[in-house]
Amino acid sequence: MSELSPWASRRGVIAGVSALVLAGCRREPEKKAPAKQTPAGPPEGSLEWAVAGAWRSPSDRARDAWRHPKETLEFFGLAPGQTVVEFWPGAGWWTEILAPYLARTKGTLYAANFQVGAGAEPAQVEIVDRFRKRFGSDKKLYGDVKMTEFGPTSGPVVPAGTADLVMFMRNLHNWMAAGIAEKAFADAFAALKPGGVLGIEQHRADIGGTQDPAATSGYVQEPYVKQLAAEAGFAFVASSEVNANPKDTKDHPFGVWTLPPQRLTAPRGQPANPAFDRSKYDAIGESDRMTLKFRKPA
Repeated sequence: MSELSPWASRRGVIAGVSALVLAGCRREPEKKAPAKQTPAGPPEGSLEWAVAGAWRSPSDRARDAWRHPKETLEFFGLAPGQTVVEFWPGAGWWTEILAPYLARTKGTLYAANFQVGAGAEPAQVEIVDRFRKRFGSDKKLYGDVKMTEFGPTSGPVVPAGTADLVMFMRNLHNWMAAGIAEKAFADAFAALKPGGVLGIEQHRADIGGTQDPAATSGYVQEPYVKQLAAEAGFAFVASSEVNANPKDTKDHPFGVWTLPPQRLTAPRGQPANPAFDRSKYDAIGESDRMTLKFRKPA
């Protein structure tokens, strides 16, 4: 899932001051004050600017080497002024890039977070509350992030046929475990305009055998993802290896969560095991991931 600080961007201003110095009847050469230099960096409002944003936490920025935000978003076709829906943004790892970018380019971002009605897990309620406070606290930076929800009984994530891009970022295994994967694809299809794009990043299982319907290891086979998308009406467009990691053997004792950034040393929900040797798994890095692009037929 996606992973959390208030920040502000700065922009230098170029100023020039000129003066004429007269001595008697003779005109002296024009003298100019030194011009202030604009800090080096990408133009405000560009995707490069959003990825390089000083408001992003050091821990989040450190993961760019594994998550490749610029390349991934370019592959999905993110463009200025779009309406984007992020399913289950969690703590907001992608949101802190998408929100400033879309705010500067007159786009719209919907965050379809956990459904927090009756029966919601306390941890999910806390995550949504933190997300709301974080991205609602600085309208100048983040713009108006529209809060919506996705879950077992949720309604439309956005008005039908209004989104240009929907993003499923490392969450499909969670929806499979909850029995709502098919609903996620159906809700995304309804949200998109004809010709709109569904972008998926997901921990990738090796192909072969039967796909675990609950994805208990966190890994999903690529043909299974394509099947779910096709059943919902999507057309496959392309795949990218931008988030691939050939070092990932995918046979870890605590599933994908053995690897960074979770780095489990015991089964989920159990106390950490200080005697567990993490060196092998830290050397692998983050998981091998498929990055897929689908389109709603026009």
